Amino acid sequence: MKKTHAWVVSLRLRTLPLALASTGMGSFLAAGFGVFNLRTCILAALTAILLQILSNLANDYGDFKKGTDNADRVGPQRALQTGIISVVEMRNAVIFVAVLTLISGCTLLYFATNGLIAFIVFLVIGILSIVGAIKYTMGKKPYGYSGWGDLAVFVFFGVIGVGGTFYLHSHYLHLDIFLPAGSVGFLSAAVLNVNNMRDINNDEISGKRTLAVILGLKRAKTYHLFLILVSLNRLVRFTFLHVTSNWQWAFLATIPFFILHIINIYRSDSAGMDKYLKQLAIFTLLLVITFGMSIVLHPYV
Repeated sequence: MKKTHAWVVSLRLRTLPLALASTGMGSFLAAGFGVFNLRTCILAALTAILLQILSNLANDYGDFKKGTDNADRVGPQRALQTGIISVVEMRNAVIFVAVLTLISGCTLLYFATNGLIAFIVFLVIGILSIVGAIKYTMGKKPYGYSGWGDLAVFVFFGVIGVGGTFYLHSHYLHLDIFLPAGSVGFLSAAVLNVNNMRDINNDEISGKRTLAVILGLKRAKTYHLFLILVSLNRLVRFTFLHVTSNWQWAFLATIPFFILHIINIYRSDSAGMDKYLKQLAIFTLLLVITFGMSIVLHPYV
């Protein structure tokens, strides 16, 4: 593995659809309610992508330092394991991307907020998001090692990612948008759950108590089904409340993909889970695009 390729692998590009799904849902909703701003859309997407990359790099660093990424781990080999990228280089990369994320986020807030109070509130939220991305596996008490990762992903990708993006477009909050925000949050937690089911055996040995480790593989699969069903339910409820055209039900066409995914998960052991992580991330983005394009073509106002 060459160094350039090692860095590309460390970015975990297959997780980036989740970042786009989160801010994309917020921007699509803004378009549906007639408050879309292209610059806000682009800057929000860029900031979310950088935040996801930051989380991925910090995860590599934290898991390697704690010995979780070892020879027994299932899934793609991490660059720090191979020695191609040093611990110092990865730490510096985490700092560099954190700074880029802060710059991108501040630029977004400069253009998208409508007053000092809103700027400060969103700056605090942004800093907490950066800290959350880093503290998932880094530090003395990383919350990803005690079963709180799923909740954090739900909040950052769902409530904050979708709700915050919508607010930056509109400068107000419509409570109903937290239904699709919850949909993205639950699916994002499901992607993390696939990752944790894949790593369940090594995580348990290494002392990383993810929710999958706490539940066990069988119940983690049931939990996975719950996350996907509740996610789809959120979108159905929102559409019932705001439907102006039958075309806004177009997102239901993605349900067969999720059924296929669930069948694959139930048939797989932990070692076979890796390929379904990318699959679910792509299905999530496809769901958001299908849902979003229907409301762009048939807005609520």
